[in-house]
Amino acid sequence: MSNVYSGMKWAFGEDTTAFKRCAQRLVALRKSLAEVRSRKSESSFLLATWNIRDFDSNKFGYGPRLDESIYYIAEILASFDLIAVQEVNRDLTALERVMKILGRDWDYIATDTTEGSGGNGERMVFVYNRTKVWFRKIAGEIVLPDGQLIVAPDKVKPDSATIEGKRLQFARSPFLVAFQAGWFKFSLCTAHLYYGKESGPALQRRINEIRGLVKFFADRQDSASKQEKDRLGAVENYILLGDFNVVSPQHETMAALKSENFTVPAAIDGDKVRKQGAHFYDQIAVRVKDKRFKVRGGGMVDLFAAVFTDDDADLYAAHMPNKDPETDPKYRADTAAKLYRKWRTWQLSDHAPLWIEIETDFSDRYLTDLAAKIA
Repeated sequence: MSNVYSGMKWAFGEDTTAFKRCAQRLVALRKSLAEVRSRKSESSFLLATWNIRDFDSNKFGYGPRLDESIYYIAEILASFDLIAVQEVNRDLTALERVMKILGRDWDYIATDTTEGSGGNGERMVFVYNRTKVWFRKIAGEIVLPDGQLIVAPDKVKPDSATIEGKRLQFARSPFLVAFQAGWFKFSLCTAHLYYGKESGPALQRRINEIRGLVKFFADRQDSASKQEKDRLGAVENYILLGDFNVVSPQHETMAALKSENFTVPAAIDGDKVRKQGAHFYDQIAVRVKDKRFKVRGGGMVDLFAAVFTDDDADLYAAHMPNKDPETDPKYRADTAAKLYRKWRTWQLSDHAPLWIEIETDFSDRYLTDLAAKIA
């Protein structure tokens, strides 16, 4: 089912130039997303993760999102069946606008905001198509037991493996929700883990958060009690996805994510779906015991292939700040072109959606096994 475009004329009012541009660019965007959409099938579902930058507070001073940006975000989300979204702000007005465009088949489940400076006032949200995926009535934020608290080191003793520091919960609480798509039951945990700095104790805290998260689920899966297994004795399947702030495929942050027998599906592992120079922050990792589990493929969306392209800077000059509001000179844009490329990330995002296609129709295998049991 297509998105609901009937409200576009009302949204743009008398700004017919923006209205026309949005309609034309939506056509181009749909064309650029056609390969992903073509994978939609009754026998699989498309799972994605997308950190939508500061959605939507304008606390950084780059200007609010334009009406057309809301439509572009909805169009991208509609390409998938279930999307974990990070960096959703306390005010859900922008998300509600997106949901209205997506239409009545779509719903969402959101966390409360995480308090404290590390939480940054963010929510995490699952947006899903109810015709393909259903909520299994289980949801919660991950709270670690005492023995598994995250070490936030303030000092590492020379020539020693001893780490001194506070023991904390996650800076932003990971969010777990149980879903089912077709025959496949799974618990999905989205995270936006601590970033801090690129080295030293802050980096070690990031690594410790990743290790703590995967260990939590590994321990839970491996020690599942009789009450936690289904009627056939199967344990829960776990999929972790979101912004893990992984530095590179070779870095200790990735090694942490792949510890405890978690794996990144081959279709999206390493640099297979990323352009040269792209970051590796966003990842999907699985620990699935169901032998029928299969990932058919995966990819990453090129956000600026059809909208807010490199050639569009002049079209949006009136909407951009006169100068970069960035306070750190190291990251401040010093040319109009650099400012535009930065500004557009507050219209869409500085992260691109990462996705995989998971097989969900186990009918043939079930019927074959059933027939084999009959004498």
